[in-house]
Amino acid sequence: MSPILVRPVREQLEHDRVIRLLQAKYKRKFEVAINPGNEQTMPVGNGDAPWFPDLVLQSQERGRKLQGTVEVETTESVNHLEAMSQWVTFSKFKAAFHLYVPTGCIDNTRRLCTELNITVDELWAYQAVGEQIRFTLVQRSAAAEKARAAEPVERPKAAERPKAAVAKPAAAPRAAGRNGAAAAVRPSARSARRVAAAPAVRRKTAAKAAKPVVRRPVAAKAARKAATGSRSQKRR
Repeated sequence: MSPILVRPVREQLEHDRVIRLLQAKYKRKFEVAINPGNEQTMPVGNGDAPWFPDLVLQSQERGRKLQGTVEVETTESVNHLEAMSQWVTFSKFKAAFHLYVPTGCIDNTRRLCTELNITVDELWAYQAVGEQIRFTLVQRSAAAEKARAAEPVERPKAAERPKAAVAKPAAAPRAAGRNGAAAAVRPSARSARRVAAAPAVRRKTAAKAAKPVVRRPVAAKAARKAATGSRSQKRR
């Protein structure tokens, strides 16, 4: 079915840009086909009047089963006619329906979904910030939450897994020395030379300690001092 709305050129460019960004986003989990602008590449639905949503999400398996449809709206296309025609149809498919609208259109979108009884599995808001487009999840249905919780957790690839910490070898045991200080079981070359020279040092220290220290008696020293003093007095 052909689009029911002709957007202004500026809005159409932004609309198609968002579609291509979402294609890269959903490509991680699905086979993604897009229908930007007036292109009608991938139809959905049966019958003589197929529908062409902005993005068609298919399973990555051989059967290419339909997993979801994504519709991107602009400020001009968030209206009663668009919702009654396309949103109602996509919400009735046996696949998830994701709706992306500008941030300023969230309240209007919710009102239309309530009035027309439209079930949106995921409602997203997008906003242009400079040269970038930012997406914000507004709400997710209970069924979508349950399906998301049942999804297996993606494990990182071997190249992405953090490397396990390499255990450092245990330090060599230390034996207590003569003075209680810890010494390595396998001494280094420098330590070995010290150990080899220890007996000579001990012998030299012992010989020095054994040598008698000659000390003159204090009394004799005092007598000599007194004699020297008396001599000097006589000379005077």
